[in-house]
Amino acid sequence: MRMYTRYMAALLLTGCLLQSCQDDFLDKPVQGVLGDEVLANAKGIDGLLTGAYAALDGQGDFTGGNGWESPPDNWIYGAITGGEAHKGSDGGDQTPINAIATFASGADNGFFNTKWKALYEGVTRANTVLRVLKSLNDMPAEEKANIEGQARFLRGHYYFELKKMWNMVPWIDENTTDFNQPNDKDIWPMIEDDFKAAYEKLPMTQSLVGRVNKWAAGAYLGKTYLYEKKFGDAKTIFTEVIASGTTTNGLKYDLVSYKDNFDAATKNNAESVFAIQMVANDGTLDITNANQGSMLNFPYGTGAPFACCGFFQPTQMLVNMYRTDASGLPYLTDFNAHAVKNDMGLNSAAAFTPDAGTLDPRLDWTVGRRGIPYHDWGLFPGMNWVRDQPYGGPYAPKKNIHRQKNQELYADLSSWAPGNAINVLVIRFADVLLMAAEAEANAGSLAKAEEYVNRVRMRAADKSGWLYKYVNDGNPLGGYSAVPAANYVIKPYPAGTLAAKGKDYVLGAIYYERGIELAMEGHRFFDLVRWGIAETGLNAFFNYESKITTDLAGAKFLSNRNSYFPIPQYQIDMSMSGGAPLLKQNPGYN
Repeated sequence: MRMYTRYMAALLLTGCLLQSCQDDFLDKPVQGVLGDEVLANAKGIDGLLTGAYAALDGQGDFTGGNGWESPPDNWIYGAITGGEAHKGSDGGDQTPINAIATFASGADNGFFNTKWKALYEGVTRANTVLRVLKSLNDMPAEEKANIEGQARFLRGHYYFELKKMWNMVPWIDENTTDFNQPNDKDIWPMIEDDFKAAYEKLPMTQSLVGRVNKWAAGAYLGKTYLYEKKFGDAKTIFTEVIASGTTTNGLKYDLVSYKDNFDAATKNNAESVFAIQMVANDGTLDITNANQGSMLNFPYGTGAPFACCGFFQPTQMLVNMYRTDASGLPYLTDFNAHAVKNDMGLNSAAAFTPDAGTLDPRLDWTVGRRGIPYHDWGLFPGMNWVRDQPYGGPYAPKKNIHRQKNQELYADLSSWAPGNAINVLVIRFADVLLMAAEAEANAGSLAKAEEYVNRVRMRAADKSGWLYKYVNDGNPLGGYSAVPAANYVIKPYPAGTLAAKGKDYVLGAIYYERGIELAMEGHRFFDLVRWGIAETGLNAFFNYESKITTDLAGAKFLSNRNSYFPIPQYQIDMSMSGGAPLLKQNPGYN
């Protein structure tokens, strides 16, 4: 069943229309729209809650933009801006992303307004559930608490996204009647309260796999504490989640084979903590049920098996982070001095031998690179599948790519761009372990932090989860051999050696591990900012990567300006009250 169907559009207009009609001459009954009194029953409230989930994908006419402008995986706002990926395609395609990638964008960039509207749509829908729920009296208290917990979780998520992108944003809840609010309050306490309430009220399992549970709320509460630098609180809640947490469908949280996190056939597994559900070919003929947020991010060029579009190309600096030394450990501080071989400037017909040095196996589930199996689509041929190699580099994304063998089930092949059914993992268990490691290290528990990091590395070292060569390169659907696709060497840190080097070293190792474990999943920019190392790290990236590609010329990050994105100018203009806007612009953008 598609968890987030769009059949509730008419019901959701209740919240949107009643909230926007503030002038006296509009204070008349809205024809054809259901009021709260009609929806205050089990069926109505479930429909409203379904609609609140539906906004998670950032897709819909309510945004006024394209699906890729408000992607739920933040591939633009978290991965590209974090130095993990180039915009890709060519310089003239989707030019607003160019400015975002180089931190040259102003408040008039329409992508920001689309993302803002998509997130506040989610807030509005969650608030509608909470408002209507108050007048519902014919539902058991336990069931009512479950619905409230889900709605508050969803509102917490939407506001968390708004907070980490724009910092000071207006708070609007189910009790708000004047929706033109200033952005003069820090909303972390309200976000924290939403996740606390969700953690208290939600059950451990749900009847539908796409619904959130107690442990997802606990993980998100821990993440909130981490952003607030409440490391002791974060440590406590993460300890509970790791020890007792289960998925909504009752699976004990655990690490699964790395590749299974990015395959529609193996989604909603034991590593899935909070996932945005995606489907394709569900019988509705509605391609928007698939992940349109990432529909541009497929190899594109001569002979490429996808219809579009060549965006989201991994950077050389990211690839270099997967280099390991002879003992299977990363080069934490000088990885660029051990660069992985690439095929820049080489035609696909020219001979090329992939890098023979030691590598972390997670590289080849994250990055498509020349001469290595690109899932079951064949050996990645390099330039022929890259739209503009001098502009965006030689690589292609991989975590968002469906498999050839079951594309009829998991990809919308009728679309001009291949949306698919791979879930967007907002939080997965490896993320929880690394956030817990960070909390433990900051609280002084270095040995425990090392244990969590090594648990993640040991999963990567499990050979059953590595990528292997094809049995026959000419028949990629014919299966894989027993020969690894590259020279994979990875080991955990020897017991005690990481912790022995002190807190700062341990934190550096955690930051690095998050970079390679969660690469291309939309976290990196926000991590760099909250760690306070964005200016140093991103300017070093620009200095290195701009010597390889042409897209980053003039890029520069300034922490006092670029740590948050500009409040959309359209929203500021719409907030006029008494001759002045209520919304204030972020520093550096006036």
